[in-house]
Amino acid sequence: MDFSLGEELEAVRDLAREILTDHTVPERLRAVERSTDRVDMRLWEDLASAGLIAAVLPERDGGAGLGTAGACVLLEEQGRRVAPVPLWPALTGALALAAHGDGELRAEVLPGLAEGRVRLTVALEEFGPADPLAPHTVAVQDGPGWRLSGVKAAVPSPGGARHVLVTAATSRGPGLFLVDAEADGVGWEYAETTTYDRAGHLTLDGARGRAVGAVGGDAAASLVRDASLALAAVQVGVAEGALAHAAAHLRGREQFGRPLATFQAVQHQLADCYIDIEAMRVTLWHAVDALAEPFDPVAADRAAQVAKWWACEAGLTTVHRVQHVHGGIGVDTDYPVHRHFLWGKQIAGTLGGPGAGLERLGTLLTAEEATA
Repeated sequence: MDFSLGEELEAVRDLAREILTDHTVPERLRAVERSTDRVDMRLWEDLASAGLIAAVLPERDGGAGLGTAGACVLLEEQGRRVAPVPLWPALTGALALAAHGDGELRAEVLPGLAEGRVRLTVALEEFGPADPLAPHTVAVQDGPGWRLSGVKAAVPSPGGARHVLVTAATSRGPGLFLVDAEADGVGWEYAETTTYDRAGHLTLDGARGRAVGAVGGDAAASLVRDASLALAAVQVGVAEGALAHAAAHLRGREQFGRPLATFQAVQHQLADCYIDIEAMRVTLWHAVDALAEPFDPVAADRAAQVAKWWACEAGLTTVHRVQHVHGGIGVDTDYPVHRHFLWGKQIAGTLGGPGAGLERLGTLLTAEEATA
């Protein structure tokens, strides 16, 4: 299997790295973390004006057709710099609309999103151990539209978002619905998160929603799968960025007249981090490759769960190790590496932690065995 990126994806990576590096100096990150919405809007606009958001969209919607692979390349770079922009919900939402939305929905949302004028977020999680594809939020048909009721937890970066993609249960199975973020019947309770992102708990009380794709079809499952891959991609970048901080720190600090990097116990710690990151990368790109034609949804779901488990388990272990080798300054909340620790910890619990991922993977494998 060839995991090389190719010229187009390398161009996305290099351009994203340049823009993100310019915007994510520590002083700027601190300023964004103290702002109202916790989003670096200038960085968001620069990414959009460079065509990096549009790049993931199909050509029919004005994009470059790079899809999930393009999104993952961009998200890895974001994670490496822990850049405070809501890319993963926007990109996965855009991919869901592009793949399953009708022409009217795509024309209404995607051009503004590609240009950076419109923001989109996704509401997938709920309070308690609910599976994203077995939501307690319900949708009931009301004429040509739908009415949604329920509560969604920790919706990422809702401040300034015009639309929300919501998963909800219906009599036909899980469905995906586009809801106006400020419509009647929509209520928000803002909440602090581990990464300083200002999330929101979303209450829906008969709010109007428009179905994305066939209700009970595969739109909801596709969004959850893409969200899992997006989070895994961010986590690869977060872990790599943390490891780079550790290497620089250990080269520059001395003990007993020797650089800390020459101590075998420290080398072993960082070698374990490197191996875990490579495993995260391989499982991520295997899962991206599983989306190619001929498409097998069962194999794609299985690969996505494997990638998400590695991102949760190995990603969290890596940022823990890196913080540990930094000693006392590793727990300083103003020291750069601490942001990687916070991001790694939050990503590891988003859409369920490692245990939930193993349970879902076990369910998939059992179902395959039963049908074999």
